[in-house]
Amino acid sequence: MMQVGSTLPAHNLNLSLARRASFRNYTSPLNPLTRTPSSCSYSAAASVSSQTISRKAVSTSTEATRLHLANLDKLLQTQPPTKTQLDPQPDLENYKDQNTRSVENRGKGLLEGLNLARLWPQVKAAEEMSPRHLNRLQRLLSKTGEYSPRNNLGTRWREYHGSNNWAGLLDPLDQNLRREVVRYGEFIQAAYHSFHSNPAMSAEEAQLPRHVALPDRSYKVTKSLYATSSIGLPDWVDDVAPDLGWMTQRSSWIGYVAVCDDKREISRMGRRDIVIALRGTSTCLEWAENLRAQLIQMPSTEGGEQAQAKVECGFLSLYKTGGEHVPSLSESVVEEVKRLMEQYKGETLSITVTGHSLGAAIALLVGDELKTCAEEMPSVAVFSFGGPRVGNRGFTKRMDDKNVKVLRIVNSQDVITRVPGIFIGEGVLEEKLKSAKVGGFVDMIDRNMPLAYSHVGTELRVDTKMSPYLKPNADVACCHDLEAYLHLVDGFLASNCPFRENAKRSLVRLLQDQGSNVKKLYTSKANNLTRLKLEREGLQMASCLPSPSS
Repeated sequence: MMQVGSTLPAHNLNLSLARRASFRNYTSPLNPLTRTPSSCSYSAAASVSSQTISRKAVSTSTEATRLHLANLDKLLQTQPPTKTQLDPQPDLENYKDQNTRSVENRGKGLLEGLNLARLWPQVKAAEEMSPRHLNRLQRLLSKTGEYSPRNNLGTRWREYHGSNNWAGLLDPLDQNLRREVVRYGEFIQAAYHSFHSNPAMSAEEAQLPRHVALPDRSYKVTKSLYATSSIGLPDWVDDVAPDLGWMTQRSSWIGYVAVCDDKREISRMGRRDIVIALRGTSTCLEWAENLRAQLIQMPSTEGGEQAQAKVECGFLSLYKTGGEHVPSLSESVVEEVKRLMEQYKGETLSITVTGHSLGAAIALLVGDELKTCAEEMPSVAVFSFGGPRVGNRGFTKRMDDKNVKVLRIVNSQDVITRVPGIFIGEGVLEEKLKSAKVGGFVDMIDRNMPLAYSHVGTELRVDTKMSPYLKPNADVACCHDLEAYLHLVDGFLASNCPFRENAKRSLVRLLQDQGSNVKKLYTSKANNLTRLKLEREGLQMASCLPSPSS
């Protein structure tokens, strides 16, 4: 018998025992295993009372649970689960295959839901159509000229003008030299534009300088230059094709002489620069002269190897022949250069001759004559774009002896740079033959072969395939195009590097002239962007080009 402390009053004893019994026997209504202990030492009255209370609590809790589940079932509107009929004899051998097919079907359904066939082209083009790429393409299609930051050449101008044959500046290409090369190329573009805007020549016009929209406003044109063909077409040509007009005229405007007239630009370049810019072949008679590929002797007052200097007959004819109303190109150039040298006597001067295609060939003849036309001649450099071979090894030696610096910009895909002539005059094979102790054989061929040509100067080689915009199989016209040359030079970093990512030269002219040779991806984007800009601004596509910047 449990002892009760004296501090507990007697009349509270039954109530305390009842509470203890109720606490000890309180069980969960969901547990059917709960039983009241049989050996309870409490009084029977207290035990009966607690069991009665427990049964009432269980009954009340069970009814509440059923009601709650019924209400929840109505709320969710659940359907009673259907009984699954199992296969009494499952095919255990095919279970793995069935399970695999089930997973494949679920995966196939997922892929069909994503519709990757439609989604993948968009994902693939997402990078090309990203705002960064579109903004860059839109900037390259800009019709407004960007300011081209040019460094101060200062005392290094002679190095950039070829005093050391551009050693250490070509591969990788020096950024200052890149700007200078492209700038001189744009002088040629101005010559092309001026000629095609007015190809016909009149006797009155020949006496005055033609207006030329120069890309560099720090220069001014001082003299128009004309080339005359020694070939005359028969009179019946005019009767058969009277509409040919300027295409058959013997004398044609071919370029100009310009001089830097801006003090700030003179200070930046370190000298006053005289530019002679010459365009390429444009008339029928000029094409006829190009085909006169036999080598002829150059006039020379000196003996030795210089007496063996020979050049192409057609090029020399265009350079030395005078016209009915104009002097020869040779006379005009020498006269104007002497005049400018006298006008700016005492200043530091440089003479830069630049040309493309036929103009590049004639530029070599100009450089050769200018170097000895007067005493104390300033530095003479030639920048040629896509130029053909001009003379033999004797002519190359003559140019070297006169210290005429020549930088040839050559596109590997341009066939014009490999004509005229035969391969015996090329440097690589020549060196191999000399190393094999057959140098006398090479000299014999050079003296007697009518097509033993050799290139002159230092080479800067670019390649159409390096451009991300041009098709790798671009046609012959594109590979020889002057704008394509400037585009490639502007993007050239080094022979072992990809196209320059931050090249800024506009693509407008390239799309206009060589749209069929530009990759379709960029052509379609350019059309959409250009159309959008025209709709916004109401402008027309211009032909002007901004100067490149690095």
